[in-house]
Amino acid sequence: MIVPVNRLGMTISMFILFLCAGNASAQDNSGIVKYTNPKLSVEERVSDLVSRMSLKEKVMQMQNNAPAISRLGIPAYNWWSECLHGVARNGIATVFPQAIGMAATWDPELIYKEADVISTEARAKYYECSSQGKRGIYQGLTFWSPNINIFRDPRWGRGQETYGEDPFLTGRIGIEFVKGLQGNDPKYFKVIATAKHYAVHSGPEPARHSFDAWCSERDLYETYLPAFEYLIRCGKAYSVMGAYNRFWNEPCTASDLLLDKILRKKWGFSGYVTSDCGAIWDIYNGHKLQPDSIRASVLGVKAGCDLTCGDEYTSLVNAVKKGYISESEIDVSVKRLFTARFRLGLFDPDSLVQWSRIKPSENNTPSHDQLALKVAEESMILLKNEKNTLPFGKNIKKIAVIGPYADRVTVLLGNYCGTPSNPVTILKGIRDMAGSKIDVLYAKGVDGLEDASYPPKDKSGKPIPQPSATDLEAQALQIAGMADAIVFVGGISPYLEGEEMDVNIPGFSGGDRTSLDLPANQANFLKKLAIIEKPIVLVLTNGSALALGRGAENVKAVLETWYPGQKGGIAVAEVLFGKYNPAGRLPVTFYNSVDELPPFTEYSMKGRTYRYFTGTPLYPFGFGLSYSKFKYLEAAADKGKYSSADTIKINVKVKNEGPLDGDEVAQVYFQKKDSKFERPVKSLCGFLRKNIRNGSTETIVLKVAANDLRIFDPSRQDYYIEPGTYDLLIGPDSGTASLTVSIEVR
Repeated sequence: MIVPVNRLGMTISMFILFLCAGNASAQDNSGIVKYTNPKLSVEERVSDLVSRMSLKEKVMQMQNNAPAISRLGIPAYNWWSECLHGVARNGIATVFPQAIGMAATWDPELIYKEADVISTEARAKYYECSSQGKRGIYQGLTFWSPNINIFRDPRWGRGQETYGEDPFLTGRIGIEFVKGLQGNDPKYFKVIATAKHYAVHSGPEPARHSFDAWCSERDLYETYLPAFEYLIRCGKAYSVMGAYNRFWNEPCTASDLLLDKILRKKWGFSGYVTSDCGAIWDIYNGHKLQPDSIRASVLGVKAGCDLTCGDEYTSLVNAVKKGYISESEIDVSVKRLFTARFRLGLFDPDSLVQWSRIKPSENNTPSHDQLALKVAEESMILLKNEKNTLPFGKNIKKIAVIGPYADRVTVLLGNYCGTPSNPVTILKGIRDMAGSKIDVLYAKGVDGLEDASYPPKDKSGKPIPQPSATDLEAQALQIAGMADAIVFVGGISPYLEGEEMDVNIPGFSGGDRTSLDLPANQANFLKKLAIIEKPIVLVLTNGSALALGRGAENVKAVLETWYPGQKGGIAVAEVLFGKYNPAGRLPVTFYNSVDELPPFTEYSMKGRTYRYFTGTPLYPFGFGLSYSKFKYLEAAADKGKYSSADTIKINVKVKNEGPLDGDEVAQVYFQKKDSKFERPVKSLCGFLRKNIRNGSTETIVLKVAANDLRIFDPSRQDYYIEPGTYDLLIGPDSGTASLTVSIEVR
């Protein structure tokens, strides 16, 4: 008899009692109850297990907080865990840069390594918790990450959770993140990744429970769906989360079009679908599409939503009694859910599951800490550097570090984060890097806009009295006058932008933004600092694009750091002092003003992102400076004509004419000027980050799948590779990519 007692918490006595009372007809030839036999297929085992469950037991397993079924030896399991940029909300774990910073690396291979570390820490934490009988929220192996919604508008507060505005970049980063999480074992998932929020979802936050998003078929298939298709087809993501909002008047979490026709029938998805939390409740309470919980739950399950984050599906027992849905339809969802648990190895002995060798000690290790630093380094984007202000030279003997976020841990983390064991703030990173040779002075200067709502407190919980705004400014101006250079650490924080937040400060609303400008108090103070006539370096913390026209016009250098993770302070200091040559690239467009954008509630892509924006941006998508200068010399394709199934190889010669070794991110965009379809201005179709030694010339090979030149054809109701000539534009960013290679696709 095989008794699968691993770390599930099943007792041997419980299991033997069950076997003695079992149905002999449900045993295999060896006398073993089928679902306990690892030698049988997962399908056979799941079918056997579900056949033993009552309707009520089945329905209860369709909640995120699934209770134990003691008589079957099934422990409780909570499906809700988070790992957007590290294992989140479950104690100490390695905290990597926020997702938008991960995208800024333009380095999918690095993000694969990050995700592999995250899934190792997830297993380590799971085994630590389960060994103590802990099976609560955030303690499982099914993770509701990544967020691959397209960051169509910088006002969306949750854009920080995404990989930016481009479907191709989002897909390439997302595929590797999913692969790193789910592992490479052909039988057992390391953890399960969930692609969210499916689909056509990117704000506004305050209206998400009742909002109906509308866009054209072309925008749907060419902007909002491709990243999900990439993750399902190429990344093999085994879970999908539906969005809160409606799309074309169907709730996304119960959309026959999205969940059945596209996800399962068109893309061949075989995993399970979960609702966002309370999204089934929203069907009748927010969207007003059904009269009650019973009808909303039936709608969700029939469309293909297998799991609810909530308790709405408890009403399905009555739904079956009323004839609204059959038990066999419920069985489909329950089987999908248990297939996932079996494929995680949760019903098999440890000896069969390679991931069970991961120990609790493999969480938060020094090597993981170093990888967090590596990702932070690669995410740094130098946006401005007048007169080579950076890196600081030997003439800099005293630095004034000023700003509301210089010494604040929260701006390292962003949202959906874990707890770092040894975070390094930007101030600490600068001080440590400066050592004893450079004097580092510090003053806050101005408050963050959120400070009035989140004042520092003493050990008893009482607010600590803070200096007045006048005193803060005076202190900062005094040290600025004593310094050789000024580092102002400003921008915004995760207390201002994020998910459905209770924030109503000028420029912010419910987690979203109404303005792209620097906060007014920072902009005004930067003008006062400029009067001192010392070089000012603006270090930004933020999760979305900022308009830097007001207040920042006099700064000599701008470094974009996002929310850079637990070692963000070290990465920033390395760039400032020239220990690291920055090479991050923007995954979003930086606009000059919110006035350049269409209304936030419009989901048409016209006028949005580099693909459809016809104005001149502040900084274009893909932009980023270096301490080196890279010159694109020539480019040539491996041949002139291609079929739609081919991979186009472009050899690009790039010379590093600068004084330092450095990474260059070569990018290729495509255009088809004689198309019979309405097309974007240009679209990313390939990129590669490569290190080039100073003074040397390297050949970078950019690979473009001809299939990625596709367009949606409404007459075919499918994608189409339009025959003809395509121009491939190669260069360092979307604004200046001009080295052109023309190819023909037949």
